[in-house]
Amino acid sequence: MGWLIVTVISSACLGLIHVVDKIVLHRHIRTPLSLILLIGGIDIIVGFGMLCFSRIPSESTFINNMSALASGACIAFAVILLQRTLYTEEVSRVVPITQSSPIFTVILALLILDESISIMQCTGIAATVLGSILITLKLDRNTSRIFLHKSFYPLMFSAFLFGAANVAGKLAVEQLPVLYTQGLRNVTFGLILVFYAFRSEVFAEVKDLIHKRSPALILVTLNQFVTANVGSIMLLWALSLGPASLVAVVAASRALFAFIYSIGLTKIWANLLGEDTSNDSVLMKLVSTLLIILGIALISI
Repeated sequence: MGWLIVTVISSACLGLIHVVDKIVLHRHIRTPLSLILLIGGIDIIVGFGMLCFSRIPSESTFINNMSALASGACIAFAVILLQRTLYTEEVSRVVPITQSSPIFTVILALLILDESISIMQCTGIAATVLGSILITLKLDRNTSRIFLHKSFYPLMFSAFLFGAANVAGKLAVEQLPVLYTQGLRNVTFGLILVFYAFRSEVFAEVKDLIHKRSPALILVTLNQFVTANVGSIMLLWALSLGPASLVAVVAASRALFAFIYSIGLTKIWANLLGEDTSNDSVLMKLVSTLLIILGIALISI
């Protein structure tokens, strides 16, 4: 089951992206728009580079090109919602809820791609999604009530967009080379982010980061040029090898990797991410990640 191994490696990379983004947001910049602008600019450069290297394939048609562009657009809007929430919330709580995207991927894949899944795999999907949702719950100590944070709803819409991006990406790579598809996605993704974030005050902060040679520039550049593209290309490769609904579910394990990275880094550098490391918080996150692991085990049977 080659697609499973490829997807897990992709998730390890993509989980790291969110943790590095949180370090930049928490310690180095004043507004999430500055990070969005930097990410968008880098991805435009990377995308055009991929397109120049791969060139237009003979299999290229209007329909499959539009599928690749739609996938990039969905990811762009999902990331905008994610980054704005990540600016004020814990990375180990924000990332998992976006990994409920398999719900939407499965629904769309069943409707559009005519895929089928077994009862055991359905159970795995349910466990993975349940773990992703549980990790966003918080306890109000004054009333002893558990509640969903207000960020739950925009993040659920972000999850829907990620799910739609997986299906659109699957449609594209069924006929187009992975590198060419990723190039189209990167350019679309980057243009939307730059258009959204390009404001005078944001541009001024980015210039100031460059002038001061801020560590944020190195972190974002490595994150986008290396980690993001390795993770995204491997995810597209996995989509070309396996069914979109199951690849998307295994890709949700990035929540597990984000949890491991964030807890590990916080134990070493206490204020690096602004994470809550109280026993209750860590226990809830641990239970959730175990559910995610169970889900991955069930769908790989």
